[in-house]
Amino acid sequence: MASFRALVLHEEGGKVASSLETVEEERLPPGDITVSVEYSTLNYKDGMILSGIGRLVRAYPHVPGIDFAGTVERSESPAFKPGDKVVLTGWRVGETQWGGFAEKARVKADYLVPLPPGLATRQAMAIGTAGFTAMLAVIALEQHGLAAGGDVLVTGAAGGVGGVAIALLAKLGHRPVASTGRAELKDYLEGLGAAEIMDRAAFSTAPTRTLDRERWDGAIDAVGGTTLATMLTQLKYRASVAACGLAGGSDLPTTVIPFLLRGVNLLGIDSVMCPKGLRVEAWQRLARDLPLDKLDRMTDEVPLSKIAELAPKILGGTVRGRTVIDVGQ
Repeated sequence: MASFRALVLHEEGGKVASSLETVEEERLPPGDITVSVEYSTLNYKDGMILSGIGRLVRAYPHVPGIDFAGTVERSESPAFKPGDKVVLTGWRVGETQWGGFAEKARVKADYLVPLPPGLATRQAMAIGTAGFTAMLAVIALEQHGLAAGGDVLVTGAAGGVGGVAIALLAKLGHRPVASTGRAELKDYLEGLGAAEIMDRAAFSTAPTRTLDRERWDGAIDAVGGTTLATMLTQLKYRASVAACGLAGGSDLPTTVIPFLLRGVNLLGIDSVMCPKGLRVEAWQRLARDLPLDKLDRMTDEVPLSKIAELAPKILGGTVRGRTVIDVGQ
């Protein structure tokens, strides 16, 4: 009987613990595609799941990992054949069913996207949900009129979403302005393409004005809370902010005035249940528009055996850029 290595979570006494285990293939969840996983990655949500926060996982034992990339091993769907390279993000894989922190995964064919030409599986996981979300945010801003050449604010710039967003925006002819609380990363952020660095403290208190000086041609926000509320007062006429995170809180202490008097747009970015067509478009755009040398600059690699140690760090905001997981190590 075939078996594989996986990071397995167990819940005991209300606490979640992880261990590397050998798992029989028959325990994989239902699905029409079995994938030999080559790489996964660490996202903020993975940190929550590994730490047992938020009740995202309801049944244990559980294999986490919301992203993976690898090679189709067996297929019962005409959409894919053995040997095809594929990538998965979202669909609540790693939450409601077993995910990618393992050498094998089984999912529905509809969950998978063909790996675009020009990307390796490791590069796809260096992008992962964070980079995919950044691309969705850029696409949404473009659809709402963002033109090249203007100032685009990127909050949470040191994280995965922020880093990929900066690199994409710079490549596409925008002027990314990075907001971060980690001043020591100035050179790193400028190397990704940031034209200016701002201290996140400038956005950390609730705005005192319903409208402030117009500054931003657009924004990508991974923070939420008062940060998002403040940038809404500073968006230029008919400009947009793509909201894709809540690292700074889920509350939004704002008024309707920016929407009524400046016609600004608050665009919600959902990467989990994103439709298949938009997924394919976003991955094709990433392969075309993301400078891979900058992606390498923001990426670290760790073996599967070490990933649980990073969960508190990503939750604490001390993980820089992207972390790729070699599931075979």
